[in-house]
Amino acid sequence: MGKYIGKRLLSLIPVIFIVTFIVFVIMHITPGGPAAAILGLEASPEEVARLNAELGLEDPFWVQYWNWLSGVLTGDLGHSYYMNRSVNSAIAANYGPTVALALFATFLSVIFGVGFGLLAVYYRKSWVDRLVVGSTLIGQATPSFVLSILLLILFAVVYRIFPVSGYRPLSSGIGQHLRYLFLPSVAIAIGQTALIARITRSSLLEIVDANYILTGRMKGLSERSLLLKHSLKNALLPILTVIGQGLGGLLSGTIVVETIFGIPGLGQLLVNGISRRDYAVIQGVILMIAVSYILVNLAVDVLYSVIDPRIALEAKKD
Repeated sequence: MGKYIGKRLLSLIPVIFIVTFIVFVIMHITPGGPAAAILGLEASPEEVARLNAELGLEDPFWVQYWNWLSGVLTGDLGHSYYMNRSVNSAIAANYGPTVALALFATFLSVIFGVGFGLLAVYYRKSWVDRLVVGSTLIGQATPSFVLSILLLILFAVVYRIFPVSGYRPLSSGIGQHLRYLFLPSVAIAIGQTALIARITRSSLLEIVDANYILTGRMKGLSERSLLLKHSLKNALLPILTVIGQGLGGLLSGTIVVETIFGIPGLGQLLVNGISRRDYAVIQGVILMIAVSYILVNLAVDVLYSVIDPRIALEAKKD
């Protein structure tokens, strides 16, 4: 297994290299630049050119890319022109809220998504099944920013149960921490819950009429026991795939929700970096998001072998 993980980690190197190159190209072909953002609209072309030279932005493209990439290889993501601080420290300060939001939203989506999927299969072909299927369609079709605004109006403005915006770290107490995370997590989790519920339902429906399940029924096992102890385990692989992709997507897809709820995460850092044309921040955040997404999917691949030993055997053969 260690050899398999090592191969997978090595295969990630060209992926990360391609991501960094594409991001670097996009940043440098986009109109505008950090010098104009720092000096303001009233700055003269000479002042902008002088600051660009000081920042090294007058160097050839390949020189700029190599300087940045060599820093990345040594763990240095660069320096923020606008914030006048290292990108490493900026990401470290903003990474925690994004991870906390993604994990809490994933926890909610897994609990309710798998639960609703099991409920639909247990009462299959009934009104409960149809209600779950219809609700998941609505949940997947509703954008997270719409849900964020509705939740804010209802639970923060009208009933004032939760705060309108902001973030409290875990050091402030788990109660306060979860209170500030609850509404944005629910707004993100609803769509993911709907997807997990649909995948759980479809995966279980392919298994509940298998021969070994029919044998269990003839032996007198309850439908609940067959679902939870026998069917669910064999339906976990597609469910785990969706959960892993969802968690990786949440690490990169919470930008709008973080902005609406005023959460100082990577999304807000990225939005501010784009508005300021802060190249180092944009490149560093996107690189961190890409690495996080890749590592989450690697963890899912490893869990495959834990759930299904046959996958572990195939990995050893490779």
